[in-house]
Amino acid sequence: QVRLVESGGGLVQAGGSLRLSCVASGNIFSIRPMGWYRQAPGKQRELVATITSTGSTNYGDSVKGRFIISRDNGKNAVYLQMDSLKPEDTAVYYCNAPMGSLVYWGQGTQVTVSS
Repeated sequence: QVRLVESGGGLVQAGGSLRLSCVASGNIFSIRPMGWYRQAPGKQRELVATITSTGSTNYGDSVKGRFIISRDNGKNAVYLQMDSLKPEDTAVYYCNAPMGSLVYWGQGTQVTVSS
């Protein structure tokens, strides 16, 4: 099995910053793309950012220019630096790690941005 553990969520004021971390452990044989998704109350899950094994990134339109995804292959970890946070960013953020034909998800970490 593969386990993903997120950390770093919390409550911040608009304009503030948070850094989310996700560490993968378990039956991992190769490093593949990882990413972050989020789900706000009453909304569907949406893409936040993804990063390939070589560091190529892409972002959802709503976070471009404000969030930065990065990874540490040696630690099987992915990070999300969140700057200029807005109330609309409030959601549960989930770490994602495709492993072959399977896709693993973390438990999620709550990010709440007050106005």
